[in-house]
Amino acid sequence: MNIHEYQGKEILRSYGVSVPNGRVAFTVEEAVEAAKELGSNVCVVKAQIHAGGRGKAGGVKVAKSLEEVRTYASELLGKKLVTHQTGPEGKEVKRLLIEEGCDIKKEYYIGLVVDRATSRVVLMGSEEGGTEIEEVAAKTPEKIFKEYIDPAVGLQAFQARRMAFNINIPKELVNQAVKFMMGLYQVFVDKDCSIAEINPLVVTGDGKVMALDAKLNFDSNALYRHKELLEYRDLDEEDPKEIEASKYDLNYISLDGNIGCMVNGAGLAMATMDIIKYYGGEPANFLDVGGGATTEKVTEAFKIILSDPKVKGIFVNIFGGIMKCDVIATGIVEATKQVGLNLPLVVRLEGTNVELGKKILEESGLNITAAESMADGAQKIVSLVS
Repeated sequence: MNIHEYQGKEILRSYGVSVPNGRVAFTVEEAVEAAKELGSNVCVVKAQIHAGGRGKAGGVKVAKSLEEVRTYASELLGKKLVTHQTGPEGKEVKRLLIEEGCDIKKEYYIGLVVDRATSRVVLMGSEEGGTEIEEVAAKTPEKIFKEYIDPAVGLQAFQARRMAFNINIPKELVNQAVKFMMGLYQVFVDKDCSIAEINPLVVTGDGKVMALDAKLNFDSNALYRHKELLEYRDLDEEDPKEIEASKYDLNYISLDGNIGCMVNGAGLAMATMDIIKYYGGEPANFLDVGGGATTEKVTEAFKIILSDPKVKGIFVNIFGGIMKCDVIATGIVEATKQVGLNLPLVVRLEGTNVELGKKILEESGLNITAAESMADGAQKIVSLVS
């Protein structure tokens, strides 16, 4: 689950991590009022969307008067901001962060992620802050330093200190930087984060170390432990189809292609998308109905796939282990009747009760193309939609 920058900073502040003072605003008048309350000579007006690269896209403005705050707020609210993470369609700006300006002396990068190779949280740092870390990794990887954290003892002060020296934090501010990193790690662990990224971390002219930006993502599987985080969820920033899918415990991610996929199991779903692309097609979604799909879940899965106007055909690829093929077949027939499906539909069933499942499909009288294998199904659906 993603949250906005201002929400991330609220959490960081509660853990003693230094962030600039700021207020959220939903209207131009609220933005001006927030700037008045801050009483800063310089204010920063920042678009709040779930995407990086806002500065480059014109979503961050420095205002030196209340009139400029009003002007920038008017420009940004309601604007479609297009960044390298939003795709060409962009995202509409519906809220702003009005923040006090600060005298930036130097920008750094600090981030915490889970490293799959070592099964540990890793602290990453670089003195090349303010730019995409991927760019730094590609061009100057030697400028990225890493500290692997033992989960039994957590981030140690000596590791944070070593990181501060490696990224050339001024010596007199090293203790502040260590406190900052220790607090950030505590947020990461306590809140079950998948990413905690500060880009840039800044050193200011008056000798402070603070987070000028904050990106916190949370492991959705752990949200049952954090009811307070669910209050931060902004449904306007999420795909309506993905929101609908979550109501029925379906794992759905929208993509750009025209072949809808309905599969059971994340690994099989990935393989299905790969084989569709191999035969020249483009998947329209990732949709995993899980191991315990009911007729209702299958019906809802069909409705969600069909709500995407780009979909020109559907490939159902089911391997029945826990999931029985006859249950899926019944769901497909029911869903097809309910939604009045008139797009090409290719179904490949394998596993438990496969013969019964195939019989249900054959006797349904519906226009369903059977496939003998995953490759056969992929070829058939690609040829039907091209």
